[in-house]
Amino acid sequence: MDQAVTAKEDALRLYGEHINAKRVDGWQRVGLGLVEHRREGCYVWDADGTRYIDCFGGAGCFNVGRANPVIRQALIDAMANEDLGDFMLISDAKAQLAHRLSEITPGDLDYVMYGVGGGEVNDYAIKLARGVTGKTEIIAMEQAYHGHTGFALGAIGRERYQAPFLPMVPGFLHVPFNDLAAVENAMTENTAAIMLEPILGEGGIHVASQEFISGLRELCDRTGALLIFDEVQTAWGRTGKMFCSEHYGVVPDIMTVGKSLGGGIYPIAAAIFRRHLQPFNEAHPYIHLSTFGGSDLGCRVGLATIDYILDEDLCGRSASMGDLLMGKLRQLQSAHPQVMKEIRGKGLMIGLQFTDDAHGPRMTKLLAKRGILAIFSGNETSVMRLMLPLIVDEDTVNEVANGIGDAVAELAERAAQG
Repeated sequence: MDQAVTAKEDALRLYGEHINAKRVDGWQRVGLGLVEHRREGCYVWDADGTRYIDCFGGAGCFNVGRANPVIRQALIDAMANEDLGDFMLISDAKAQLAHRLSEITPGDLDYVMYGVGGGEVNDYAIKLARGVTGKTEIIAMEQAYHGHTGFALGAIGRERYQAPFLPMVPGFLHVPFNDLAAVENAMTENTAAIMLEPILGEGGIHVASQEFISGLRELCDRTGALLIFDEVQTAWGRTGKMFCSEHYGVVPDIMTVGKSLGGGIYPIAAAIFRRHLQPFNEAHPYIHLSTFGGSDLGCRVGLATIDYILDEDLCGRSASMGDLLMGKLRQLQSAHPQVMKEIRGKGLMIGLQFTDDAHGPRMTKLLAKRGILAIFSGNETSVMRLMLPLIVDEDTVNEVANGIGDAVAELAERAAQG
């Protein structure tokens, strides 16, 4: 048997035996039983040599591309002189990244708490909101996704993630996304914060309206509640701006970021918050600790990633390539309205809404056959998410659009046949 095939079979078997056999079975059924091997730019290769265009991107981890050599070198350089650093001590790397984050974020988002992943910093955002206000209720969105850790799990707008672990941390209310009246009706004198993703990621790429975001800011200003933006997926140029909040001209009180801050090379996340919230941390300087959050290696990688995004104008590329791809997809939607309902998104965060919940998994399989790695949304299976690396060029966008066009045509033919 071919050595590469044997290696792939061994990896699938061991993953199933020691991690999760159900995952192996599920991915194989939708055509994505691949074992990641080589990675470069917009592409990932299966262990058997099959090349895929990565349109999932770790749900926003690989904005600067797979295995970016510039970011990898930043990690190598850091490792020559540094290690993780002691999480209790001060280091230049931690200080420099915090300063850089304060420079590039909107308004007076000047203070930072580090974490390893998005769930952890969302936990901290909720803790900070409760600690500062002395109130306990958090209003979150239906279909929202904020991570699977303790407080963040309570904020998720999908009960199936929570059911095995009840009771949840109390105090979370969920309201329909983009429904300002529902938020206002849910508010009480005990509301600490309103928490949302400006674009629902796992929830199906639903984009917040200007009226909704502006209304939430006004509502929080009027009542003293805090506004929390989860930008773990939407930041770092993904939507055509460095941060999605910039599209709306609204500054949240707390913004969480992660995923592509680590350049797809090393994990790091951060909660960035406004100056008026800092006295709580000054009064409780050890209220939240993370052994590996904001490690010196992660901070060096984060600094290199920010420079790369700015130097290469990946925000501009995201906007232009996103416009190109969405234009082509809308033409497909017009040609196949029986299976394609809507195209929505900003920049290179795009959702394809199909007319049937089963079409998302079907499209995942059809696209895999065409060398395109794309995954339907976990909280809305009728939606296919497209989150290409922001380094993508026009030729690759056209290749993706053509592949989607072929797959949609096949899907429409199958649907017509019943």
